Parts: sequence; structure tokens; C-alpha cells
Amino acid sequence: MAGSDSVDIFVIGGGINGASVARDAVGRGYTVALAEMNDLASGTSSAATKLVHGGLRYLEHYEFRLVQEALSEREVLWAEAPHIIKPLRFVLPHHKGLRPAMVLRAGLAMYDYMGGRRLLPPTKTLDLTRHETGKPLKPGYRLGFEYSDCWVDDARFVVLNARDAADKGAAIHVRTRVTSVRRDQNGWLVELDGEAGRQSVRARLVVNAAGPWVDDVITGAMGKNGAHNVRLVKGSHIVVRKLYDHDRCYIFQNADGRIIFAIPYEDDFTLIGTTDEDYTGDPKDVKISDGETDYLLGAASEYFASPVTRDQIHWTYSGVRPLFDDGASAAQEATRDYVLKVDGDAATGSAINVFGGKLTTSRRLAESVLEKIEELLGKKGAPWTKTSRLPGGEFEPLAFDAELRRLGMAHAGMPQGLLRRLMRLYGTKSRTVLGDAKTVDDLGLHFGADLYAAEVDYLVANEWARTAQDVLWRRTKLGLRVSTEEAARLEDYLAQRG
Repeated sequence: MAGSDSVDIFVIGGGINGASVARDAVGRGYTVALAEMNDLASGTSSAATKLVHGGLRYLEHYEFRLVQEALSEREVLWAEAPHIIKPLRFVLPHHKGLRPAMVLRAGLAMYDYMGGRRLLPPTKTLDLTRHETGKPLKPGYRLGFEYSDCWVDDARFVVLNARDAADKGAAIHVRTRVTSVRRDQNGWLVELDGEAGRQSVRARLVVNAAGPWVDDVITGAMGKNGAHNVRLVKGSHIVVRKLYDHDRCYIFQNADGRIIFAIPYEDDFTLIGTTDEDYTGDPKDVKISDGETDYLLGAASEYFASPVTRDQIHWTYSGVRPLFDDGASAAQEATRDYVLKVDGDAATGSAINVFGGKLTTSRRLAESVLEKIEELLGKKGAPWTKTSRLPGGEFEPLAFDAELRRLGMAHAGMPQGLLRRLMRLYGTKSRTVLGDAKTVDDLGLHFGADLYAAEVDYLVANEWARTAQDVLWRRTKLGLRVSTEEAARLEDYLAQRG
């Protein structure tokens, strides 16, 4: 085993919670290491509905604290990462057989009131018989409401938090499994097995943010029996060819009390999701079931004038939400709020176990974890992330188009579609990706769609990309567009790079 390093905080898990905690902690002056057993965002954090939102339906379950916190984070995160986060308008058609229009109006009024909006526009009422958002719907839908939330590229949100943490000094270990976490007279001894071989790290405090595997870490690596803190709830999505031409998202009510979204996705597609059902299998094996597929197709077809059918499905994905087990009777009623539990103390070695959480509240979750860390290890720097920027996000929230124009002037020989895609993924770092290239011929080997070696090399060097799956589905969504042969060529290229 390699020699032992020492850090203040060791974070287990490279999803959004772990990456956010590592970033906040190292930015306050703690020494930090993080280990992820697979790729960053390879679990729950890349299988979301891609929204930064307050969670309108959580109002029905009286989760007012969660909704308030989430609503207040929308514009904070948009300002932090205006390249990968953008505002979206959501259309909620009134279904006469379900919630009364008065209830919807009251809920949206509360949503606006609680939201702390500065740039996002307020709710308005729509006549769907006249408005363009009514055209794709069945003629029976006449009344609608339009409100604001935001879209996020979920996997990139994780990677950029990890990148910023690394830039500030954190050690980020991908494809590295934590095999043992044991207390000794010096705190914790964390043993790892991964890309760098077997090694050990000493830590004063451990943060277990392993998502669906959080209980497995407690019972396995930490050696404690009987841990049962999370309820695994599966959420699945389907991606179909574009169903309508405008840029709004739909939120549809269903007869079972649940909701689904239909969201413009990657220019040429519509994303439909999500489901809510308990899951008892291994999280790594999660996939959509025939029943979930039928549910999503049926729920969408209840609203769209043209039925959505199986032959329109281009791609599906599923994830497991590790919700804190609060004893709720139905999966959709289980709390989406996060819960933090401290095990041990500063003298014997303390651990903070993180249960639940969501993309929207990840920054606030990290602040809450840091409050507990300060109580255990002593305070260092002050909270700082609320006014920070993630890598590539060094421009104002409403300045995306102006920044794209500047990029276009610097690279006038590049296709506009490529520049826009790069700007949406990398923001101001697009200039680093492109370097001195004048035309696509200067970008190196072509892997299909508009993916070239220059971008792949950047992802390997700066964003821990190792495989074609990392590049095509988590760092980008070009897996929607490249062929099997092109993906294989990319895999060969990555293998040759070592």
C-alpha cells in the first residue's frame, strides 16, 4: 500500500452532494480529498429531470421549508453557472377532472411569493385556445398557467463543482473505491483502491455522501450493522423526437396525483419524466420498466393531440433517488429534503452521513454540512459560495448571447451550432477548448456529430473523462447523435491516450 496522506476532510461520493461539500470545504481553507468509485455523476446526479426548481408539487405535502430554500436557490445557481443553467417557462394546463383552477392559482401565487425572484418573470394566466402553447394539446384544454423555474445540465453541474474544488486544492479520485474506513488514535484511516492502486489517507472527519450507496458504506467500509436510513425510489425518463416547436416546458397533472414534465431537450428532442416507484435492486442495475414506459406514454398522450408512442422513443434513462426513509406510505410522498446525521466526535473521529437532497439545494446542503464540520473541527473561512462562479460561468446570467457573439468573433470560421453547444457546456472555457483553431479542420480527429479530438482532449485533461460513456453521456449528450461505430472509434482513441 502506498504511503498515507493526511487531510482534514475525506468525502465519499462524487455526486452533486459530495462535489458541493468538497468545493465549499476546500474554499474555506480545509484540506480535502474526495473518492468516487465510478465516474463523477455516474449515479443519481446524471439521472435527474434536469431542473433547478422549487418543487411546486411539494407544497401539497407541506414541505414549505424545502420549497422556500429551493426557490431561493434558483437565481443563485443561475448566476453561479449561466452557461449550464438557464431559465425555463413552464405551462401547467388546467385538467377539469383534477385539481381545481382556484387551487392551482393559489399554489402558483404562493410559489411566486416565496421565490425571491429578481430576474425570473412571474406567473401569468394563458388562454390555450389562442396561445401557441395550446396548439400541441388536445382541444379540451382551454385554461393554463405559465410560471418560471430553471434548466440545468445535471452531470456538468457535478463536474464543474469538482473542477472548482480541485482548482482550489482538493484531491479528486475517480474510479476509486473506498474499501475501509476505520477509526484509530489519529482519527480515520481511509483505504482506497483505484486508478492509483491501493493507498491510504488519514482524515480528521469523513463525509459519507455516497447517495444510493450511503447505507452500504456504513455497513461495509465502516463496518456497522443494521444501517437502514434511505428509501430507494426509482425515477425513469424517456426521450422522444421533438413534439412541438416552442421553447416552453409542460407540467402535466395525472389522475394518480403525480405529475410529469415534457421538456425541450438538446434542440431536437423532448424529455418526458419522471416516475416514482420503490426500488429494491442494486442501484447500478436500474433501468426503465415496461410499466414505467407505458405510464409515461399514457400520461403524455392524455394531453398531447398526437399520441406519444413507443416507436418515437429515442433513448431512456433511469436513476435511483436515495430519499431519507421517513416512513411515508407512497414513494411520491417520501420527503425530498436532506437529513444530516453526525456519528462520533472530534476526539474519536467524526463522520457526517448525508441522506437525500436534490440538485437545487446542493449548495445549501453543503453549507449545512460545513456548519457541522465547523462545530467538530473548528471554524476556518467564512461561507463563500453564494456569490461564487463555477468554471466557465464568469459572465452575467442574461449575458449568454453576448458572450456567444464574442466567441463567434474570435472563431469566425467555426459553425455557429458548434460554438453555441460549446458555450452551453463550457462557457468562457470554450476558448480553451478551441485554442488557436480557426476551422473545424484544426480541431483534430472527428468522432461524429460535432465532436472533435480537441474537445475530447480537454475533457480528459480537465474533467476526468476516461471512457466514451463519460464523454458522450455525462460531459456532453452527443450520445444522442453519434453512431455505434463512431462511439467505438472514440473508445479506441481514449484507450490509446492511456
